[in-house]
Amino acid sequence: MTTFLQFHLLTVYPPSNPNRDDQGRPKEAHYGGVPRLRLSSQSIKRAVRMSDSFQQALAGSLGERTKRMGDVIRKELEADGVDAAKAREIAEAVAKVFGKIEAVDKKHPALVQGTTLAFVSPEERAHALDLARKVAQGEVMPSEKDLAKIVLRSAGGAVDIAMFGRMLADNPDFNREAAVQVGHAITTHRAQSEDDFFTAVDDLKTRDEDAGGAHLGEHAFGSGVYYLYACVNADLLVENLDGDRELAARGLDALARALATATPKGKQNSHAHHPFASYILVEMGSQAPRDLTGAFLKPVQGEDLLAASAAALEAMRRRIDAAYDSAPAREAVMDVAAGRGSLGDIAGLAASAVAADG
Repeated sequence: MTTFLQFHLLTVYPPSNPNRDDQGRPKEAHYGGVPRLRLSSQSIKRAVRMSDSFQQALAGSLGERTKRMGDVIRKELEADGVDAAKAREIAEAVAKVFGKIEAVDKKHPALVQGTTLAFVSPEERAHALDLARKVAQGEVMPSEKDLAKIVLRSAGGAVDIAMFGRMLADNPDFNREAAVQVGHAITTHRAQSEDDFFTAVDDLKTRDEDAGGAHLGEHAFGSGVYYLYACVNADLLVENLDGDRELAARGLDALARALATATPKGKQNSHAHHPFASYILVEMGSQAPRDLTGAFLKPVQGEDLLAASAAALEAMRRRIDAAYDSAPAREAVMDVAAGRGSLGDIAGLAASAVAADG
């Protein structure tokens, strides 16, 4: 049976604007008939992937999400002494395996860029560069069909591709279904953004000249207790990594630590928001995945929103498990306010989900 790993996190954000909408305001959602503040799934996944803990723990086993793999090839060939025009021609031909190449950018005529973001593994990057160098030395450029076979890999040892998936429209055989699903985080309680009117002062302007500010502006922010749900198909993660359980375990350890500590970085210099999760529940078992957002359909109220949120989450979990007879095989809890558990406990259980003995 499939092993699922489910994370439930409560994180207290101070006044901040980590994930903005198209008007620069904190993203929102309506749930339970009231407004909530929201962090998008995309912003959370990027924060996890780019966090120091994730990058350091998985160095050498992470992909790059870019349109510019062709430009990487072009620059490497030019550094090898290949003529600029020839380097560009070869780079465009090889990089097509990751997606169509855009027309020349008039502002940056040397740039070789694709039309879509492609998730490229370290192994694929190495194969692309190796092929480009061989062509530069006189080998014949392979056909597009053979090019895909030479360069592309299923995940190529890239944990982030195995976790979060990818799509290559022109080479669907090398698509990857995501083993990790991440929900949008929303506040457990009613919350709306606020507006801050601010001024900036010219340091060289004297008070005698003008006592007013040199710049006027408006800035939106919000705060609250956010609930985040993430689900991992542990068996699919191992499959995506070609059976490498040791790498999968390192990836899950890193994922658990990053979910607890990583945050979208919008307006971080203005607010210095660096919140760590205050409450984490991780569950492992073969029961069907279920998020616990329903615990907050009725918005939490009271003086201690964090404690009330944790109580509501645990109560909803008990009711669902009783109704569906779906208690997890193993679980771990970290509750900072109660002094219970640790992040090490959470990460250790997460990594054990892909152990050979199950």
